[in-house]
Amino acid sequence: MSEFKNVTVVKKANIYFGGQVTSRSVLFADGTKKTLGVMQPGEYEFTTGVAETMEILSGELKWQIKGEHAWKKVVAGEAFNVPANSAFQMKMSVVTDYCCSFLG
Repeated sequence: MSEFKNVTVVKKANIYFGGQVTSRSVLFADGTKKTLGVMQPGEYEFTTGVAETMEILSGELKWQIKGEHAWKKVVAGEAFNVPANSAFQMKMSVVTDYCCSFLG
């Protein structure tokens, strides 16, 4: 899906890591939420209380659940799932555009 219809977009940005990661929240009539954002090259760690799907729109990254040893590569057009109540790490060498869907 390349666009969302009949949504509310929160104007205030979510800004992390000194502006290296930014996103905007998109709220749907059914109560679900997504964020659309951009990550600059770097390494980042996030925690989540609910399960998430991270869809990579452009760029690429490597990710892992915190504590795992293997990094998994994801490129534009692919996605990965993060379980609820977990921490995950990402590293990227190029600017990466993403859509995060909150599943809980």
